[in-house]
Amino acid sequence: MSVNLSSRNAAGRDQAAVMMKVDFQCVKNNTDHHTNEITLERLIIRRGKAFSLTVSAENLNPEDIQITVETGPGACEQKGTRSSFSSSCPAPGSAPGSGSWSVSVSSSSSSSAGLSVKCPSSACVGLYSLTLRSGSCAASFERAVTVLFNPWCADDSVFLPSEAERQEYVMNEQGIVYKGVDEYITSMSWDFGQFEDDIVDICLKMLDLNPKCVKDAQEDHSARCNPIYISRVISTMINSDDDKGVLMGQWDGSYIGGVVPSKWSSSVEILRRWIKYDCHPVKFGQCWVFAAVMCTVLRCLGIPCRVVTNYQSAHDTDQNLLVDEYFSDYGVRPKRDLDSVWNYHVWVEGWMRRPDLSEHSLYDGWQVLDPTPQEKSSGIYCCGPAPVKAVLQGHTDVQYDVPFVFGEVNADKVTWLVMANGSKKKILSDTKSVGQNISTKAVGSNSRLDITDQYKHAEGSVKERAVFDEATKRVTGLKPSEAPRPTVQMNISLDSPPLNGTDIKLKLVLKSQNTKAQDLSLKMSAQVMRYTGTPAADVWSNSTNIQLQPNTEQTLPFTVPFAAYGPKMLDNNCIKVSAIATEKTETKETYLAEKDIVPHSPALDLTVIGTPLQDSEMSAEVVFENPLPAPLKNCSVTLTGSGLLKNTEKSSAVELGPGQRIRLKVQFRPYRLGPKKLVANFDSSTFRNIKASVDVNVRPATPALVLLNFSK
Repeated sequence: MSVNLSSRNAAGRDQAAVMMKVDFQCVKNNTDHHTNEITLERLIIRRGKAFSLTVSAENLNPEDIQITVETGPGACEQKGTRSSFSSSCPAPGSAPGSGSWSVSVSSSSSSSAGLSVKCPSSACVGLYSLTLRSGSCAASFERAVTVLFNPWCADDSVFLPSEAERQEYVMNEQGIVYKGVDEYITSMSWDFGQFEDDIVDICLKMLDLNPKCVKDAQEDHSARCNPIYISRVISTMINSDDDKGVLMGQWDGSYIGGVVPSKWSSSVEILRRWIKYDCHPVKFGQCWVFAAVMCTVLRCLGIPCRVVTNYQSAHDTDQNLLVDEYFSDYGVRPKRDLDSVWNYHVWVEGWMRRPDLSEHSLYDGWQVLDPTPQEKSSGIYCCGPAPVKAVLQGHTDVQYDVPFVFGEVNADKVTWLVMANGSKKKILSDTKSVGQNISTKAVGSNSRLDITDQYKHAEGSVKERAVFDEATKRVTGLKPSEAPRPTVQMNISLDSPPLNGTDIKLKLVLKSQNTKAQDLSLKMSAQVMRYTGTPAADVWSNSTNIQLQPNTEQTLPFTVPFAAYGPKMLDNNCIKVSAIATEKTETKETYLAEKDIVPHSPALDLTVIGTPLQDSEMSAEVVFENPLPAPLKNCSVTLTGSGLLKNTEKSSAVELGPGQRIRLKVQFRPYRLGPKKLVANFDSSTFRNIKASVDVNVRPATPALVLLNFSK
């Protein structure tokens, strides 16, 4: 990019001043700084690395070129938001601790000079103005340089040593979000799209709207050198509970006036909608949507990030590391109490150093950041950064929000039976079920990586209990309660994988460990549940009496019909089937079994035709066939994909009779190189937001010419 400005326009000087020309070399610089995926039309650099400029003017003195960079309002050197330096003298101590802005002359003539400008590794991220002077020549540019974090720079606090991990956690625009339940993990593709050309400006706008910036913009811009600060701000700004954040959460099943959370598959669509409508919150989000959008923002700004799913995730409201759950004496779980266990919960991890906690790298590395508005942290709805290493060691007195995260992955669960008269009876103390199969996408592949061992030691091990005791002592000083030993073991299992649209066949297995026969009153029930552990609807129940013989096993088959659960599923996550057995004795000993069931969705077919070359025509087709004997109403298909489709493609809403198909055909031209992903979504009044995806690796359109050029 070359720009000519008179010194009068640039610096308000004499009209006869010499004109200066500046070439920002955006193609070279952005490629060197791994930002060419964003744009080649403006200068976007990563801190800690030099970039090149060419300055031209009559009678230029290369040995006397002064440069001033500024970011934010009221920029000043003391706050690290302004720096003046020259080819003869570097900046006096700006950006303390990691060097200063500096410039050196790489080539020169009587009328031009090639400059190498070094941005310090501790510079504030954001937009910078740039002013250059040499004698009577001057040029000034607003919003000239965008500075991002640099995980390639060893001196940057987000430095990530592995190139494969940098490609995955910074450069990959597509990812996978895991959902379902711990026994049936499902996955969905997500389009992060952090390098779409407008996303970086949306991310910077988000920083400018955060409450800390609104309160004191000078201090906020000064603090933008610190990924700890930035990540905490973004955690706040992804939800709209305290500010003009991006997403409004909704969990009660009513989504009038907005988009059902399960329909989203692209952060780009959400962020563009937010900026289009004057930064009013986009409706609606739930945990995986909040996390995926935050991952986009962090990767865009240069902070390595990954999306993480925790199964059987505890929401411990009072942070005593104990979660209380309640069942009624007729087998049904009452409406939500303050504590809960979510089928799954999704957050993100950001990679950074934590010198605020330890000078010996004790807590460096992955940090939990959770933008879902659950509990307040320092008065606002955000969570983290909480060091994963602190969670593993039970160091619950470490900033930020480690007790809450520890509870999510390792709280003990206490189950109570609520009698008809309101009294409560403790029937189970469970030290093992919370925090299962903690999952994230593997580096360089679409397989699932289990990272549970990074958060906790093996359940039931001596080390795990010792860490739990340490965590509890640091938070409350309490000791965990012991689990009672039941004389009857109960287990619910499936006969076959459950398919949405069909009856679900199960069996209850009861095993006696008693020397005498036991007369039991058995009550079974099924409830459709939201993934947050909140009941949405009672759909089935049954009661019977059995006599369980001593030291034997007895199996009872039962069925939950589709006619009962189907109309209630919609956007709810699963069916919770429970069985409560009560002894017909004076002690009335009680036993519990429960199982979360996610019915499998019918298939959605997505095919792509054509050779994936940049700017060459391809086509995609999405097909869904109604598998039910009844019509499906309000059926529609959408298709998204950063680097492939400029906008979301959508079919009209139709009704599908039994065996009928809906089809969407789209012609497109890939506009960016590299691995991309098309994501299709089918929605109807019965089956909500079934997804399919296909990988598209876009190559240059003229590889032969490229090889020829290399051979010269």
